[in-house]
Amino acid sequence: MTIPRGDSTNGVSGETYGVPGGLDIADPALAESVRQGMTRVEHLLHDSVRSELDFATRTSLHLVDAGGKRFRPLFAILAAHFGEPDDERVTKSAAVIEMVHLATLYHDDVMDEATMRRGATSANARWDNSVAILTGDFLFAQASRLVADLGTDSARSMARTFESLVTGQMRETIGAGNDEDIVEHYLSVIDEKTGSLIATAGRFGGFFAGVDEQHVRTLDRIGTIVGSGFQISDDIIDIASPSGESGKTPGTDLREGVRTLPMLYVLSDENADPRLRELLAGPITGDDEVDEALRRLRESDGLARTRRTLDDYAADAHRQIASLPECPAREAMASLVDYVVARTH
Repeated sequence: MTIPRGDSTNGVSGETYGVPGGLDIADPALAESVRQGMTRVEHLLHDSVRSELDFATRTSLHLVDAGGKRFRPLFAILAAHFGEPDDERVTKSAAVIEMVHLATLYHDDVMDEATMRRGATSANARWDNSVAILTGDFLFAQASRLVADLGTDSARSMARTFESLVTGQMRETIGAGNDEDIVEHYLSVIDEKTGSLIATAGRFGGFFAGVDEQHVRTLDRIGTIVGSGFQISDDIIDIASPSGESGKTPGTDLREGVRTLPMLYVLSDENADPRLRELLAGPITGDDEVDEALRRLRESDGLARTRRTLDDYAADAHRQIASLPECPAREAMASLVDYVVARTH
């Protein structure tokens, strides 16, 4: 059954149909097919994280059952609709992508000393760091087992994606070198840490659906752009969204000492608000200083430049999408790009 979503003007009837991941799709047949594909992925995810060791199953299901947007498998399923989306390898590859993503979350929470994830206590806080790391490793192992069924080329492609995820994290950890532009360094980090896995989702979804090679490469490129754009939109939301509206407390990045794109634009501009540059130069712990930094960031050219950068990413994605075959999936993918931008307003 399709679920009408109100007042969009995308379809002939003006209705859109919601699917997991928060995307509204104008074509009801496509929406139903995507929903069914996501259901198959969800079932495979739950089956694949089960172990003879009950504790490993329980810790793995901790984040699987916590939900999330499932944005990465959604992108794979949508990419597959430029070909034959019902191939079981599409489902398996989409599940692999989500398992790898979940594994990185377990490891990220240890590195960040996080206490919450997706509205639940993080695994490292509920158990300890060792359990969280081992659970991430277990998920990587299960993902590797699944991808081995997809062939040597796919395993090699996934290994390159692993490499990008790790080097992106390393770049972020060591920071920009003295001779590096801090903004370009940051964009390289998110290209690897976020864009690479979504690019692989698009590549796998298209390839296993029998999409021609040229369009598979385009889907890969769109995934990189959308993935990086999604991180940039998160950077904007952390500063610009009123408290409670986005489900995230504004200023979280400031409190955790994470320098996001709006902050980096300010720090790289010698003519920017000197008080704001002073605040961003060191750790911010007090609520009054966080509130002041947020207020100044919202008024800064750094936030305006970040919005322009996001618009540039979206325009690039739309150019790539325009080269794909005309079909309901192309319109849905364009809507996905618009959603990434619209969520910041």
